[in-house]
Amino acid sequence: MMPLTKDTPKPLIKVHDKTLIEHSIDTLKNAGITDVIINIAYLGEQIQAYLGNGTKFGINIKYSIEQNALETAGGIIQALPLLGNAPFIVINSDILCDYDLSTLALPDNSLAHLLLIDNPEHNLNGDFSLTGNKITLPNTQTYTFSGVGFYHPDFFQSHLHNDGKLPLSALFKEAINNRQLTGEYYLGYWQDIGTPERLESVNNNPKIS
Repeated sequence: MMPLTKDTPKPLIKVHDKTLIEHSIDTLKNAGITDVIINIAYLGEQIQAYLGNGTKFGINIKYSIEQNALETAGGIIQALPLLGNAPFIVINSDILCDYDLSTLALPDNSLAHLLLIDNPEHNLNGDFSLTGNKITLPNTQTYTFSGVGFYHPDFFQSHLHNDGKLPLSALFKEAINNRQLTGEYYLGYWQDIGTPERLESVNNNPKIS
């Protein structure tokens, strides 16, 4: 997202006069979720200053501060002491999605449940396939991981010793091999704000508020 993120962290970039992270907060609040943990690294102090403890947004915020960016799984593992023992939702702060998060659930014998979408232009080969609700490695019909997932803390159990960078992809492969990764296909609105061009596109779309 350079040069837009040179002095501003991506979650504070605005779509229709509202920061990306506020769009995520609205999605969580609409699902009745008000206790939120935010992982911060690059220019994270700006996010803390903007959101504070969440009171003005009607939520309760705690922060997990990464001294160096840990990637998604590494960041979640660091934040686990703040998350407790119950399953929790993770949502990327740079996506727009109108999925009702209150409907997310972990099927039996699943440690993680992912929201999958049609492959966007920037990921035409996709990430996974679906057989029933079981996620598999890519085959004929593929889908893209949306950045929205529901996780049991045990999903990260074998990596609790990790104190550095760790991508989710490594854990997904383990869970696929153990048939403990499930998912569902979502046909509704979703957009990854990963480039200035995509940001311009959504800001020019009057249907998005």
